[in-house]
Parts: sequence; C-alpha cells; structure tokens
Amino acid sequence: MENKSAWEKYKAKELKAVFSLSEDYRKFISDCKTERECVSESVKLAKEAGFKDLADIIKAGKKLKAGDKVYANNMDKNLMLFVIGKKPLSEGMSLLGAHIDSPRIDLKQNPLWEDSLYTTHYAMMDTHYYGGIKKYQWVTLPLAIHGVVAKKDGSLVNINIGDKPGDPVVSVTDLLVHLSADQLDKKGAKVVEGEKLDILVGTMPLKGEEKKAVAANIIKILKDEYNMEEEDFLSAELELVPAGEARDYGLDRSMVMGYGQDDRVCAYTSLLAILEAKAPEKTLGCILVDKEEVGSIGATGMKSRFFENTVAEIMNAMGKYSELDLRRALAASKLLSSDVSAAVDPNYGTVNELKNSAFLGRGIVFNKYTGSRGKYGCNDANPEYMAELRAIMEKGGVSFQTSELGKVDQGGGGTIAYIMARYGMNVIDSGVPVLNMHAPWEITCKADIYEAYKGYKAFLENA
Repeated sequence: MENKSAWEKYKAKELKAVFSLSEDYRKFISDCKTERECVSESVKLAKEAGFKDLADIIKAGKKLKAGDKVYANNMDKNLMLFVIGKKPLSEGMSLLGAHIDSPRIDLKQNPLWEDSLYTTHYAMMDTHYYGGIKKYQWVTLPLAIHGVVAKKDGSLVNINIGDKPGDPVVSVTDLLVHLSADQLDKKGAKVVEGEKLDILVGTMPLKGEEKKAVAANIIKILKDEYNMEEEDFLSAELELVPAGEARDYGLDRSMVMGYGQDDRVCAYTSLLAILEAKAPEKTLGCILVDKEEVGSIGATGMKSRFFENTVAEIMNAMGKYSELDLRRALAASKLLSSDVSAAVDPNYGTVNELKNSAFLGRGIVFNKYTGSRGKYGCNDANPEYMAELRAIMEKGGVSFQTSELGKVDQGGGGTIAYIMARYGMNVIDSGVPVLNMHAPWEITCKADIYEAYKGYKAFLENA
C-alpha cells in the first residue's frame, strides 16, 4: 500500500488554511522553547478560548456541568485541559497526550568557572545535556539561555538571553579542523563528550579585580541586569536552546525548520484541537507533559499521579466521585499519544524498511508499536482500535500513514503510550513525521502539521 501526498488533494481554500496554521505554529515554537514557556502560552490561549482554572472552581466549591472547559496547571511545566461531556465520566474520555519538553543542554547548579591560559582568561559555564542528543550537533551554534531563577524571597526571575533583538548569544566552542587529527579519529559518540559541552560566556575582566576577574564581570552583569547573585544559580532552571526563530524551509516553503518540534508540533496541534472542541457527548482531554525525553519521571512527567488526581478532582466536581468510577473512567478512555515519528531521510534511507516508514507530506502517522529489540518497552495497540481510527480518519478526510521506527534491530524509541495503557485504556502513537529528530534544528512538513490537527479534531469529535 502506498499513501499519496496530501498536497495533491488541497484546493485553494484549504491550501491557504495549511499555510495559515503553519505560520501560527512557527510563531508558537519560536516563542516557546521551554516547558514553562509552552505552559504559559497555552494557558493564555486556553483562557481566550473560555477555559477556567480548575483550582479556582474547586476552591469556590462550584460544580462542573456539560460544556464546561477547565485546565489544570502543574508546577508551570505540565498542563491538562478538559471539555466536560454529557455522559458520566465513568463511561470514559477521549484524550490527546503530547510532551512539551525537548532535548537541550542545561546549566549545572554551580556552573560558573574561569580558565586561565597564560595571560588570557575565559569565563565558562558547566552544562549537563538533557535527553538523547548527538553531542557534536550542538557545538558552534548560537545558543540562547531561557529559564527561571527562583530567589530566596519567593520571587521568580524570568530569563531570556539570546532571542530578543540585539541580545548576545553563547555557544559551545569546537576544535579547529587544522588541529583535529586525533578528534576526527574518534567514534561519533566520543567526538564531543558531555563534559566538553561547556559554554564560553566572557573574556572581559572586571576592573579592580585581581582573581577570576572575568567571572566577576559576568556576575556583575547578571546582578545589574537580572538582580541575580552567583548563589542564585543553586535555585535556577536555565536551559540552553538554539537562538533564533523557526523558519520556512525549502524553496517552496512547504516545511518548517525549528527547535523543539519533537514534540511541540504534536502538542500545538493537540492544543488547537481541544481549544476548538464543542460541547461533546464524552469528556475530552488534552495532556501536555514534561520529562518525556528522560523517561517521563518526576512530578511533572507522565509517571506522576497528576493526571489521575486531576481526573478524580473533575469527577468530584461533577458530583459523583468513587474510586471504582475513577478506575472505570480511566479504563474506558481512549488516547492518542500525540508524538512524532521518524521521517524517511533520502540521505539515510537504508535505516528504514520503506513499506513501513513515514514520509514527509503524506499526513499524520500512526505507530501501532514503538520500542526496540523485539518491541521491548512498547505499547502495541489493539487491531480493533486501529480499525476504529481508520474509520474516523477516513470520515474526516484526514490523510494518514502507518510506520515503524526504522528497520528491526536498527534502533528504537518510546513515548508516553505504555504509561497510559497501564490503566487499561486503548492507546496508540500518532503524530507528525520529523527529519533531524533531536537535532538543534528539526524539519517538519506543513501538510503533515495540518493533517495532524485535522486528525486530532476528528478523533475528539468521533472517538
């Protein structure tokens, strides 16, 4: 079976919609490069669409009814949105689940140091990479510093250095090719090692300082511009991300190149789908989570109890909570694990089995299973669920394709799907195919972004 290009079916009006949605998406990922930024912007969009804070409703002792729209914000890094349906929650929900964290480089808790070579001094900062990256891809790129600094008085300072007009940038330096004979003999995983991902942040000494004068100047700049002391690094969450906005890619402008498209391309399209949802029969939900790239751990990852606790709170606010009804609601639900898939790269096509691979421009991708080494660690969706989704996509005029993550034994990967399947609900991975996945600059196709949006809407309306 061969899927046709989605581009072939678009007439003028829908083609305009494809490019319009992709432009909004391009702006979203340009502005939202961290989990906190994604949550902040998503809450803003949710409020504009009529969603209310569930915490306020609970505090006021109000009840939820069909048609109500609520959101729950977990530590500003995990967001869940629900549209309350007419049916009891125990009959299940239709859910979309995406992650908003992306591979990057983080500053360590005590990052600043100064190196001295003869009479030249360099101020550097130590880092620790986050998620699965090819480390050599992150050197010599202009990087921005995004994040927050939590002060002892309880205040929070937002940091964004490198993405505003006129801002300086930083980078991880690399060895010049003229002196790289030994380096180039190393395997790819060792060409640049983790402890060599430190960033150069300054060379100008602070006048009047005799020791570590360059580092002292950096501390003064942080103090003057951000009211930040060196010890405030201890309670900071600062991420190094590629500087610059996402761009149209290709001479035909048919693609988007930008940072963090795994998995914000699915998060954004899932968010749009829930924001546009009308009063449904079944309750609808959209889950935007953190920490997927490092195993979905922690209080803001999918393995936390926040999702389950939030559903319990919603059930209670609807006037009927019991542990049994909660378990029934979770087991009767259906989820699209909205996560990206690997697109076939013409330069590296040999890693794919082409009959079971995703291609740019052919629509939303369904991965019946992921995992590796004999499907280890996967969620393997039931064929009955896949048949239901085929019917939904065809009814909605959605272009879709199916895929595996490369040839058997070539590699593998996972998503939040297996975590949600523990409740007994039907789950399958579905999302946008991506080139350069986990690289600083990833590539997606605008047709696939649009078809994912349509697919998520069709699922919420018909599942």
